[in-house]
Amino acid sequence: MQNTNYIIEVNNVSKQFEDGKFALDNVSLSVEKGEFVTILGPSGCGKTTLLRCIAGFQVATSGDILLKGEDITQTPPHKRPVNTVFQKYALFPHLNVFDNVAFGLKLKKLNKDTIVKKVKQALKTVGMTDYEYRDVDSLSGGQQQRVAIARAIVNQPEVLLLDEPLAALDLKMRKDMQLELKEMHKKLGITFIYVTHDQEEALTLSDRIVVMNEGRIQQIGTPTDIYNEPVNCFVADFIGESNILSATMIRDRRVAFCDKEFDCIDEGFGENAPVDVVVRPEDIYIWESKSSRDSIASIEAQQEDYDPDDRIPKGNFTKWYGIVQSSIFKGVHYEMTVLTDDGYEFMVQDYHEFRPGTRVGMLVKPEDIQVMKKERYIFNYFDGEVLKNGKVRFIDAEWDVSEDQLSPFQAGDKVQVRVPFKEVDLQDHEEEGTLSGEVHFILYKGNHYNLTIRTDEGNDIYVYTKDVWDKGDRVGIVINPESILLDKKE
Repeated sequence: MQNTNYIIEVNNVSKQFEDGKFALDNVSLSVEKGEFVTILGPSGCGKTTLLRCIAGFQVATSGDILLKGEDITQTPPHKRPVNTVFQKYALFPHLNVFDNVAFGLKLKKLNKDTIVKKVKQALKTVGMTDYEYRDVDSLSGGQQQRVAIARAIVNQPEVLLLDEPLAALDLKMRKDMQLELKEMHKKLGITFIYVTHDQEEALTLSDRIVVMNEGRIQQIGTPTDIYNEPVNCFVADFIGESNILSATMIRDRRVAFCDKEFDCIDEGFGENAPVDVVVRPEDIYIWESKSSRDSIASIEAQQEDYDPDDRIPKGNFTKWYGIVQSSIFKGVHYEMTVLTDDGYEFMVQDYHEFRPGTRVGMLVKPEDIQVMKKERYIFNYFDGEVLKNGKVRFIDAEWDVSEDQLSPFQAGDKVQVRVPFKEVDLQDHEEEGTLSGEVHFILYKGNHYNLTIRTDEGNDIYVYTKDVWDKGDRVGIVINPESILLDKKE
């Protein structure tokens, strides 16, 4: 049965451009009347394209968009009951504030008294009552933004679309305008769909957040859900600060990471299953450890005997220990990096400072360990073909493969190629690799980096490495022939 509360429904929408690339890849989203929904993601993720498809400025390649149950996929922008506030405001410089706001009403040929009444009401809503006859060029960025919002709401749209409207403002004004936008939404009672790449902004404003990456929706949920229950590593890494680690789900409510076992509250992942865990920096309890480093026995004995202050929860929690590497004051807390005895690096946030060189103990409560399904395991998988020259072709290149792997196959056989993430070597000089590409995504996992390398042909290769790379670095890609594994392709 159709939900009549949905004012906007985006059903399986894709948008492909002339170069063949997809800005949107099978996106579905439903927005209820009166909601404040924020579409959040990094640059190039498709969030503005989605907004423009809803507004009618771009037409979806496939799928449909409904407004109150009616298909508006092909409806031109001026016939849709939606208005858009752009990042650069798009005010008319030759018109004063009043005439900018009144522009749409005059196109509708409303009478003068009605126009005056509606414009004054819109300006009152955005706090610009005394600015009717000011030149827009004389206004500050925040004031221009208010005028742009007034021009949008004066037409009483059913949906207000906002495309990064605060991006051009300074930090303090942006925070002030966030609160004002939230108040405006309550007063107006209309649906807001808001686009931003600012995580804090999304968490502050939204009823629900839609997290996007590379044209696809990663997660939809309330700000609390998105922050506390991320569904994958991208969401966990993109929203706030995170410690993300490879782990093993031993059984329900028991997980192992950093060479230790921890109680947790998650269930349903199976037994001895590879997973990822997220521990937020503010959820780690930290105290100064009085133990020496003379011997493991003395350390353990003194750690167990040491009673930290009242801030630290009492109970049979798994603890781990390390040395503070750095400490930065962030205004409301200290942000510290701790290197554990087992070689894992943690970010910890606390109101108390522990200076570099201090030996500390740490613990995390079971409910603050978030377990996620692992999106990728230890192998890259590619479709390949055995060649006459004794090589295998996959990801648009020819690769040497060990004789043991080749012996069961003949030239022309189709094979599935497996390459362990840790067996992909990256070279500083791209000409030194069989393939070249660039670092597309970086995720730190406590003691190593997970990288996504996008080749020049558009294929993704996943790499585990301890080497430090920057996003956008050009690299050569080398794979040891002994590391390439072949399986018969079904």
